[in-house]
Amino acid sequence: MARPGSELVTVFGGSGFVGAQTVRALARQGWRVRVAVRKPHLAVHLKPQGDVGQIQLMACDVSDDAQVAAALEGASAAINLVGILFETPGRRFQELQAKAPARIARACAERGITRFVQVSAIGADAASESRYARTKAEGETGARVALPSTVVIRPSVIFGRGDDFLNRFAFMASFAPALPLPGGGETLFQPVYVGDVAQAIANAVSDPSAAGRTYEVGGPETWTFRRILEFVLAETGRKRALVPLPWEAASLIGTLSAPLAWVGLKPPLTADQVILLRRDNVPAADAPGLADLGVTPTGMAAVAASYLWRYRRGGQFAEVAPA
Repeated sequence: MARPGSELVTVFGGSGFVGAQTVRALARQGWRVRVAVRKPHLAVHLKPQGDVGQIQLMACDVSDDAQVAAALEGASAAINLVGILFETPGRRFQELQAKAPARIARACAERGITRFVQVSAIGADAASESRYARTKAEGETGARVALPSTVVIRPSVIFGRGDDFLNRFAFMASFAPALPLPGGGETLFQPVYVGDVAQAIANAVSDPSAAGRTYEVGGPETWTFRRILEFVLAETGRKRALVPLPWEAASLIGTLSAPLAWVGLKPPLTADQVILLRRDNVPAADAPGLADLGVTPTGMAAVAASYLWRYRRGGQFAEVAPA
């Protein structure tokens, strides 16, 4: 795999959960990293992840052609991590997930930048009823049309310290008397560690053989949704009922929760997410994955205890039964 030396890579959306880990992985490989985000003052915590001057911050709105172009000046590679899980008045799926990847890819092509990694999601499907999945697929297609060498990485659900996955369920279990199982909790997931996803992204942007390929990355084990909740309850020492919830009821809850996003609150579930839950979230059997990018997957059980302890009664000193 080629070493980047002192080359510059622009990371769009590099201050988030996956972005921070990706910036760290790139810095360790020797890249100079430009983190292009809407609010650079909220990303200053990234600078100590590299040597002095190795990581720079820049204001950028990916819906603005001029700002995207400016963020790519002098770069030899780019990564797009911009994405949302639900819509708010100022952040919509169509703009951020469908249009922005093509905008970035076009700007790359105009500057002779051939190394571009677009981070999508397993389940991206132009024919999906889910706006999230449909716009993810549109973003992939738009990027590839503008820049055929675009590398697409589709992760399964991502876990790790600071995630919105295990932390969400652990928080709910800390006060709710029961946890719902949409569709009975039989949907399959292959949770992947955030550090592994970040390393895969860094390796993909450095490896010429990755150009034009699509990778579906998951962890070493497949879990049902029910088993994930059972694991969280065991790790946090909580005893809660797991209640099967018909899809129709889950969709209704999602619809009723939607207005929360429009007043600045995070909805516990959206109708669009219920659509996603109806489909297994695991890599295709024939799709290239982590191993093809030189990454050995990390199991969820090996990492989760390092951050779920704070949801236990008694914190890290609480005795917890084995999962």
